[in-house]
Amino acid sequence: MDNHVLLGGVVSRVSETRYSPAGVPITRLTLEHRSAQQEAGLPREARCRLCVLVCGQALQANVKALLPGHPIRVQGFLARSNHHRGAARLVLHATAIEPLHH
Repeated sequence: MDNHVLLGGVVSRVSETRYSPAGVPITRLTLEHRSAQQEAGLPREARCRLCVLVCGQALQANVKALLPGHPIRVQGFLARSNHHRGAARLVLHATAIEPLHH
């Protein structure tokens, strides 16, 4: 099954990096997306806020340079994450992060 997402937006939050029991670095960031789309031939504003999970050493250098307000493009896949309050939500697991110019 296909599960591939490419989403651009602005970083609104970057959490501290934590490490899994296996020593894998994990950083969460929040991405705010806003765009103009076409739906059924009509213009529509698309907005969302999505948690992005950055796992592994390869992408950590990209994340360390990010600050709130930085525009980025994230490529990855969606998976369910159980929130600490018991509610399930979708999380974008990053496989690539590209900083965009202001």
